[in-house]
Amino acid sequence: MIRSQCTSRAWRVAVLALCSLLSSAALAEGSAPRPADFARQWPLAAEGAGPWYHLDLPLSAQLLAHQADLGDLRVFDAAGQPQPYFIARPTAAHAYGEAQAGVKWFPLYDAAEASRRVPDVRVQLAGNGSVSDVQPNEELEAGEEILRGWLLDTSAIKAPLIHLNFDWTSEREGFQHFSIEASDDLKQWQPWGDGQVGRFSFADERIEQHDVDLAARPARYLRLLWKSPQAAPILTSVQVTSDISNAAAMPLTWSEPVAGRSDKPNEYIWQLPAALAVERIKVLVEQSNSLAPVAVYGRSEAGGSWQPLQNGLLYRLAQNGQDFVQDQLALPGQTLRQIMLQVDDRGGGLGSAVPRLEVATHAVQVLFKGEGKPPFTLALGNSTVRGAPVAPVDVGAAGQAHVVVAAPLKPAAPLPAAAAVAPAPASAAPAAGLPGWAHAALWAGLVVAALLLVAMAWSLGRARSARPR
Repeated sequence: MIRSQCTSRAWRVAVLALCSLLSSAALAEGSAPRPADFARQWPLAAEGAGPWYHLDLPLSAQLLAHQADLGDLRVFDAAGQPQPYFIARPTAAHAYGEAQAGVKWFPLYDAAEASRRVPDVRVQLAGNGSVSDVQPNEELEAGEEILRGWLLDTSAIKAPLIHLNFDWTSEREGFQHFSIEASDDLKQWQPWGDGQVGRFSFADERIEQHDVDLAARPARYLRLLWKSPQAAPILTSVQVTSDISNAAAMPLTWSEPVAGRSDKPNEYIWQLPAALAVERIKVLVEQSNSLAPVAVYGRSEAGGSWQPLQNGLLYRLAQNGQDFVQDQLALPGQTLRQIMLQVDDRGGGLGSAVPRLEVATHAVQVLFKGEGKPPFTLALGNSTVRGAPVAPVDVGAAGQAHVVVAAPLKPAAPLPAAAAVAPAPASAAPAAGLPGWAHAALWAGLVVAALLLVAMAWSLGRARSARPR
């Protein structure tokens, strides 16, 4: 009788241990998130080789997360396995350091009948690399030359260049439109986009725009080549502002257009899709020949007091068959929930309809390690998943490649709680949380462990039954 009880007790212990192993295995397998557990997935297109990949997360993707801290962000490999990743966030409160300095400017003359875009000139440099003189390569007679643009010597500024401000003499009102190029050796030139300044009368006042945004990168020389009018004006002063904050420049990401409302004449209010640290706004001015000085206000919550943020000038004006548009304004980066625009309509305002608004914030940067095989998939939208794998690695790790979201991101209304997890197509990812070989290895190990438990129980029962009574 005693022997039977001992044997029965040993078998019960073995069965309970086996059940515990099976339950733990099932939980371990089920706890691994799968792409189908997330409301949204996007394929990632790699630009370069890994194993580290860098992604600037679009704002439209951030707004689709179900967790404010992006705790539901995952990157999966081709087998549906989550990859280790690290999120680099812009600081909530960042202090800017800017320095403004005057720079030297040199004319770029060329023959009036020349059809080349860039004037043929020779540049003389001093021993420290600064420009001492610029002259045409060929002798030009008086009246045969045309001023195509200007060369700016910024070699004394080592920090990233963020703003350009200059004044000019011109008897004619209107816009000055020019291209901006940068170089460190006067041989290889990188395009930095276009610049636009203007001078015109408005409601018995004189409106002048002198500032141009630059690419926020260091450069020893800048070249301005005029597009409209064909000849450049005579400059009278040039100043360049640089960023001396020693903070790594983070790219901006733009929202989709946001519809607004107008409760009072010439006053517009936009509700942002989330509380965002807004660095720039773009007011989509659609009515032609619109010009309006504006004041921008913001607040962090509905019902709070409005705080002044910026004053500026918005316009869409036609000149010589070309539209000149100024629709962006820089903001101080405060966290906002609502934005208000007050418009001076003496120049015609911004039209009868409420304009749409786009906002820009610093991009959240994701660095992930491609331990599995590509293609990789970005997933967001899960209210319950926790314990994201985080890779403790420097964002500037050597050898990292860049990836971009291959499919366009579109805004979507927040999903109801019942639809927080939307199933993905069957072909999007494997149904199991583990790849096939890992799944088989797991269950093979469980079978071996179960056999060992049975053997241990049998051996324990025999030992107890052999004891002298």
